[in-house]
Amino acid sequence: MRIINMIQLNRTQIIQAAQILTDSIPAGWPTLQHALDEIHNLLPPENTLLAAIEDGSVLGWGGILAPTYNGNVFEIHPLVVRSDKRKQGIGRAIVKALEDEARKKGGLTIYVGADDGTGDGETSLANVDLYDDLPGKITSFSPGTHQSGFYLKLGYKIIGVMPDANGLGKPDIYLAKCLW
Repeated sequence: MRIINMIQLNRTQIIQAAQILTDSIPAGWPTLQHALDEIHNLLPPENTLLAAIEDGSVLGWGGILAPTYNGNVFEIHPLVVRSDKRKQGIGRAIVKALEDEARKKGGLTIYVGADDGTGDGETSLANVDLYDDLPGKITSFSPGTHQSGFYLKLGYKIIGVMPDANGLGKPDIYLAKCLW
């Protein structure tokens, strides 16, 4: 497996990347055309998109958006891995490569927003009163099957929560990691 900049992908591989996005996050990108538009909107110069490739096929991909806070902070958006290739270290490799790119660009912090908006929620922060003792709820946080558990394993920490961001009882969880 190799991690390469997505500007090097051919048309077939871009379509593969778009299909992975649609398959992984259909609520955000319900059609292949929505996903293709997202990729084209995210392609450089201001953003960095990296893909994991094996035998000419895209296994997964992720991006960091143009930095904010005077170039100090980068956001991961999105991160997706083909469903049949998950839990094989591909997402971890993509995130590490994105972190390295952010460091090269002078980043001090990298963060991700992780919506807990599926069904009844997946984390211990779903469907509870987050205005009552939020610090305590973060301290006793349980990710369940939510992607926040993946980021926590990579050394990310919860830095904030936006209650009801995705509907009543469906928060957005912000996780970040120091890059220095």
